[in-house]
Amino acid sequence: LFTHPLILPCQHSICHKCVRELLMLNHEDSFDAGSECSMPGSPRSRVPSPSMERLDRLVRSGGCSISSPGWRRGSVTPRVTTIPCPGCQHDIDLGERGISMLFRNFTLESIVERYRQAARAAIAIMCNICKPPQQQEATKSCMDCKASYCNECFKLHHPWGTPKAQHEYVGPTTNFRPKVLMCPEHEMEKVNMYCEVCRRPVCHLCKLGGSHANHKVTSMSSAYKILKEKLAKSIHYLISKEDRVRTQITELELLISQTEENGQLAERRANEHFERLFETLQERKSEMLRSIEQSRNRRLDQLKTQVEEYQGMLENSGLVGYAQEVLKETDQSCFVQTAKQLHVRIQKATESLRTFHPAADPCFDEFVLDTSREETLIKEMCFGGVPDPPLIDLSNSRVYNEASIWWRLSEDHLPTDHHVLEYRRWLYDYKVYGPSAVVFDLDPDSLYSFRVRSCRNSMFSPYSPEVTFHTPPAPAFGFLFSDKCGFSTERLILNKRRDTVESVAGMAFLLAAERVQTGSYIGLDYIIGDTGISQGRFYWAFKVEPYSYMVKVGVASDSKLLEWFHNPRGTSSPRYDHDSGHDSGSEDTCYELSQPFTLLTMGMGKLFIPKASPSSSVSTANASSGDPGNRVLPMPQRLGVCLDYDACRVYFYDADTMRCLYERQVDCSGTMYPAFGLMGSGKVQLEEFITAKRLTF
Repeated sequence: LFTHPLILPCQHSICHKCVRELLMLNHEDSFDAGSECSMPGSPRSRVPSPSMERLDRLVRSGGCSISSPGWRRGSVTPRVTTIPCPGCQHDIDLGERGISMLFRNFTLESIVERYRQAARAAIAIMCNICKPPQQQEATKSCMDCKASYCNECFKLHHPWGTPKAQHEYVGPTTNFRPKVLMCPEHEMEKVNMYCEVCRRPVCHLCKLGGSHANHKVTSMSSAYKILKEKLAKSIHYLISKEDRVRTQITELELLISQTEENGQLAERRANEHFERLFETLQERKSEMLRSIEQSRNRRLDQLKTQVEEYQGMLENSGLVGYAQEVLKETDQSCFVQTAKQLHVRIQKATESLRTFHPAADPCFDEFVLDTSREETLIKEMCFGGVPDPPLIDLSNSRVYNEASIWWRLSEDHLPTDHHVLEYRRWLYDYKVYGPSAVVFDLDPDSLYSFRVRSCRNSMFSPYSPEVTFHTPPAPAFGFLFSDKCGFSTERLILNKRRDTVESVAGMAFLLAAERVQTGSYIGLDYIIGDTGISQGRFYWAFKVEPYSYMVKVGVASDSKLLEWFHNPRGTSSPRYDHDSGHDSGSEDTCYELSQPFTLLTMGMGKLFIPKASPSSSVSTANASSGDPGNRVLPMPQRLGVCLDYDACRVYFYDADTMRCLYERQVDCSGTMYPAFGLMGSGKVQLEEFITAKRLTF
């Protein structure tokens, strides 16, 4: 039975104690994978179950934000906030608030309590006030006092005409749950509304200024009525379809039997194939070893015969000894008869001694066996249903402090059960049921390698080629284009999602150009992000279309924006604008100073690096020289901007390679906003990851 159950975001329930144990296990595995694994029953993973009152305080207070036990702020140990759901096995991210973001499942507690009461019906609940041996059996339990009473003690402690007489009492119980559900974010507030976006109860403070401010909410009574009606209809439907459910259960049991039989048959067939392979391999092994043995024996015989011949050349043995005895013969006719043939043999032995050659080669190079091709074939040997390896989609994958990794399958692929994504920094892996996955809590300015493989019917494909990504130097900053502050509706077109802005050189631009005097040019149309930065270090990325005529990107303070938006000019002098892109002397002088804005010029497929100053630096060789050609770079496909507010410095990156193109000092005296200026035809599109979290609101 559940003990103090909590509701997970997937709507499954888990005991409070089990959540802590899972977090401790994940925390220990994350930084001490080689140490002894803490099983749920081990002493150091046992967590005492808190009392009901303390549990309620812990769950509702931020003090129980147990994202990883033992974690300290500023620690280099990765913070663990993810646990597997015992019901659906999906990973549940508890976020920064940890357990405190979860509601207690009071309904399930009541159901469990009813079962417990039925189980201990024969065991009486005693009065908490009476003292032994006169202790009486309890007849009531007060939900406000959280105590059980006999009739006499209840009358004594709840006299008529006092506030205690209004307390809520029930039958004898040991489960004293709160009478009302409290907000986990505002612990002193009762929940009285229901958020239809997050599908959870909220209080009025959550709606007024909290995380549910822009969400659609409804009254608790309306949500109660609607959800109760839906649940009743669903239960009625299931009860009415009981015969169909039983039929489907029968079909499933048949499928289980067929699966068992077919699995055993497939196993037998696979064993037969391997046995035939083993037999073939054994036969081939015997043949090849036999040929080696025959060659070895033949060579040994030849070498041994040669040894015997050479031993005969030794004195007093063999041929030499025989010749020495023949020389002792005094009969001339007998000597001539024997010496002629003997001399021929001596000459052959002398010739072989002069030109020594072994009768056989001791090297067995022709018998060296190369099995690399066969080993590869055996390693790649698989069933006919093994899926093809996927390929990581570089065009859609993005890596920030979180990584969104996408992959593609072959066009003729069969459906897969799931995919396994691995990234090689801490050797973590994720079980994924779609074509993409999000990896959390990546370190800034680090390299991560990713690979993925597919699984179908418990058979895994080979891994995809590894792909390496470089994380940005700071967490991602989420924002959309602002359609209120200084936005020009005449020359700028903003899409509905507010993540793309386009400058159109239309009739309004021509009419403005008609009034322009010689030596001046049309002013930029500025647009900014809807969120500013007043502290910390943040990074964002975007894409500027190559056909854009002129686009300026960077940051600007709220004071500078007021000057731009509230003092509009139809024309602008190059010497008046400190960052116009022109190389006038006055501009260079002003640009050396620390300004409350920094804008980098892009256009016509190029990126223009400003002249280097004492407060700036560039990564391109000779970019600081006077030659303008050395300060012109090809426009990156994606440009990244990093603002370090505390250090008063801004950086510009090639977002694909994370190479810093330019950096300089900036005056961060106020709130800094992402700023964009467009002139002529042009288009800027924010990356989906930058806008995703803002769009959910």
